[in-house]
Amino acid sequence: MGKSITLHSRTCVSEAMETQVPGVVFTKPSGDPCPLKKHRFSEDPKPNLFDSLSEELLFLILDHLDSNDLDKKSFSLVCRSFYGAESRHRRTLRPLRLDLMPAVLSRYLSISHIDLSCRHRVSDGVLAWIAIAVGPSLLSIDLSRSRSFSHFGLGSLAAGCLSLVEINLSNTNDLSDASAAAIGRLRNLEKLWLANCKLLTDMGIGCIAVGCRKLKLLSLKFCLGLTDLGIGLVAVKCREIRNLDLSHTTVTNKCLPAIIQLPYLEKLSLVNCHYLEKEGLLTLKLGSKSLEVLDINCPYVGDDALSSIVKGAVNLRQLILAHCVPVTDRLANSLHRLAKLETMKLECCHMTTPGLLALGSSCNSLKELSLVKCFGVTDEGLSFVVSKNKGLTKLDITCCRTITDISIASITSSCTSLMSLRMESCILVSKHAFRMIGEHCPLLEELDLTDNHLDNQGLKSISNCRKLLILKIGLCMNVNDEGIIQIGRGCPMLQELDLYRSIGLTDAGVIAIGQGCPMLQTINLSYCTEITDNALRSLSKCPKLNTLELRGCFRVSNYGLVAIALGCKEIVKLDIKKCYDITDVGMVPLAHLCSRLRQINLSYTSVSDIGLLALASISCLRSMTILHLSELTPNGLATALLTFGGSKKVKLNLSFKSLLSQKLITHLEERGCIFQWMDRAFKAEVDDNEVWKKRSQDLVTVV
Repeated sequence: MGKSITLHSRTCVSEAMETQVPGVVFTKPSGDPCPLKKHRFSEDPKPNLFDSLSEELLFLILDHLDSNDLDKKSFSLVCRSFYGAESRHRRTLRPLRLDLMPAVLSRYLSISHIDLSCRHRVSDGVLAWIAIAVGPSLLSIDLSRSRSFSHFGLGSLAAGCLSLVEINLSNTNDLSDASAAAIGRLRNLEKLWLANCKLLTDMGIGCIAVGCRKLKLLSLKFCLGLTDLGIGLVAVKCREIRNLDLSHTTVTNKCLPAIIQLPYLEKLSLVNCHYLEKEGLLTLKLGSKSLEVLDINCPYVGDDALSSIVKGAVNLRQLILAHCVPVTDRLANSLHRLAKLETMKLECCHMTTPGLLALGSSCNSLKELSLVKCFGVTDEGLSFVVSKNKGLTKLDITCCRTITDISIASITSSCTSLMSLRMESCILVSKHAFRMIGEHCPLLEELDLTDNHLDNQGLKSISNCRKLLILKIGLCMNVNDEGIIQIGRGCPMLQELDLYRSIGLTDAGVIAIGQGCPMLQTINLSYCTEITDNALRSLSKCPKLNTLELRGCFRVSNYGLVAIALGCKEIVKLDIKKCYDITDVGMVPLAHLCSRLRQINLSYTSVSDIGLLALASISCLRSMTILHLSELTPNGLATALLTFGGSKKVKLNLSFKSLLSQKLITHLEERGCIFQWMDRAFKAEVDDNEVWKKRSQDLVTVV
């Protein structure tokens, strides 16, 4: 028989413990579950049943809470044994307040990954504390977008964190050669991101190349201070590199031979390397037997050079070309050597019909094909390509504005295994074509039909795709409640729904989604001006909802927002811009119940100082947009900003800049907050719904 244990914990912990563990049955207590008072453990003369739980069992429970920091915090507050187990189990740390780092690090001694990204003020002292406290166990640290540390702090990491294998320093704009020299002392480093470190020169990258011989991934994207000398030294010294990103650098033809001779190179990115010339790229025809992914964007290179490159890399699995010369039959014919090619992405390339026909003849094993914004894609060419690649699972034909129903018929009849189809703004495809999608592509998980002539009959057919997870039908003027109700009934696994400016949508359609799609995580209802609080009450039945966009839904009020706060405690992003009837009354329950909220847009609402101060209690809140709040005062704003502990980005009207103390602004910036001052005059909401309705009528007439 299984052992029965009563769990005295908070609700989220007890729910987590309901997971099936062989031999143990957890039951909920009847009394007050919390044995902690003010973070201190009370003395209990009775034997503590929790002490009988093994650490292995506690770790198993914590594994189920790994994606939720607040639940893990609640778990740790149950009793001493849980507190200790949580501290020993944790491997990843994302601190909200750097001033508490010494205390936090003294508790968590087994940390292997620390995320300090977007902590804009990371001092040398913080890095020194990390090196002292968790140096031997630390494997990875993310310092992207951070600043204020110098080569002294990085030197502390190099001296104390001998096992460090990953470090991300992207967008640390003041990274110097001295800092690079400190990084060069990390002998075991395998992955290094230096994107947008524009002060880095050949001297600094040379120190890294000489010291970090085990590098397997190196990103030098937008490192404009580097030349062929430094990049060439990397190719000579770091022979184990698998992934090299040189996009947006000044690399020229000189160092390409050394790069292509890297024996284990698997992925090479050369996006917008404007100093590369045809002669240099021709050296790539010598080939790299290990190269599997090539991402190249060189608009001035001819198809002969691209053909030579393709011929050399016979083991390519992914080929990404953007803004390149016309894809001709010569280039497409060269692809027949690539027997392993599964993914081909062409963006903003000029296609020719002979090129598409040759592409279909040369590539018969594609799993993913992207023709985003490619000019010259015709029904004849696209139909031939899909007929030769019946195993396609992902197809992106966004903004292919010349294809018609003929292409859709070919796609749906040939590629019945499609899992993702993106075809935004395919304006010549009629409403009748969309019915074929639901009839012939039952495995679809992602479907983007934004800005098309989709109608309710098309949606009724698409509702047969019961595995659908993502559906985007914004700006589809012929859709209304009738079609949305069919989606609610037929797509129970739906997680993301975009209904932007669906002017025919009312509460009835949203209620059908709320009732039929319990897994819903993201919904965009912006400018769906007919919906009311009843729609939000229905969505409150979707407990996994984390992103809600209600911009311009002026019929929504506090009642609907309170319903969302009560039912959707996972909310991370909320946009209620131009929801004029939302006031402080809606902010208070939101602040108390939605503790995971990270981003909110309150612009043009009726929220005042009180509501903003209530939101300040949300420790996870990082980004706020608070433009044109007529009830907001400078004193109230100042108080709220001081109370916000973790805010990193605040968008305000420029008029407030002169009304706030400069010392206050400086203090908040030193704490890591970035202000965006918007000089935008108040713009009263114009009911432009009539414009969209007129457009809808015009589209119906055309179709």
